[in-house]
Amino acid sequence: MELNLQRLKVRSSPAVLNEPPDQELIARARKGEAASFEKLMRRYNQRVFRAARSVLRNDAEAEDVVQETFVRAYRHLADFEERSSLATWLTRIAVHEALARVRRSRLSVALDDGTGRRERGFSRVESSQSGPEEQASSRELRSVLVAAIDSLPEGLRTVFMLREIEGLSTIETCESLQLSTEAVRVRLHRARLALRQYVEKQLGEEVHGLFTFAGTRCDAMVARVFQKLGLPLTSA
Repeated sequence: MELNLQRLKVRSSPAVLNEPPDQELIARARKGEAASFEKLMRRYNQRVFRAARSVLRNDAEAEDVVQETFVRAYRHLADFEERSSLATWLTRIAVHEALARVRRSRLSVALDDGTGRRERGFSRVESSQSGPEEQASSRELRSVLVAAIDSLPEGLRTVFMLREIEGLSTIETCESLQLSTEAVRVRLHRARLALRQYVEKQLGEEVHGLFTFAGTRCDAMVARVFQKLGLPLTSA
């Protein structure tokens, strides 16, 4: 059955009424205002997590990348020239860090002594961490969708994650991954075709809940980053 992916497009991190814009929060964070940086983290935690996980296919590794992304971002806020959006800048950092981990893992595999005892990097499809969503009635369908997305080649998977699950526009995806518009469109088309081999019914609205990063997970990530940076934890 034809997948109606047009229904899946949703904007994440929508503008919240009375919330200060990124530029204002960045300016405050540059002056050492931890609360402003916390707001930025909570605003973009999910996007960064989804970008990292699309490369790594592993929740724990993706969370490590989220932490590293925000630590680096905070330490280099003065270098951010705002020629792109903050979201794009953070996504690039996350994708580059995730890809670096994949390359290191592949090198580790190449140096293996052939005994097969070493963990084989990210070649395995990891199951998602258990949680309330996995215990819901839609658990089986979500599991199928996660497996289908994880089975995509890296280049297709990252584009699909950002375009269809995170809801970025083609231009935003191009900027985040430093790809041409045509490359993004071709990869998205190929990803959709590949997913049809796994899923026989329409994905519907279920995909919106995949790879969420909110609530206690978001709180924990803020705490981890602030602890590493030596910043006082505030309430956003």
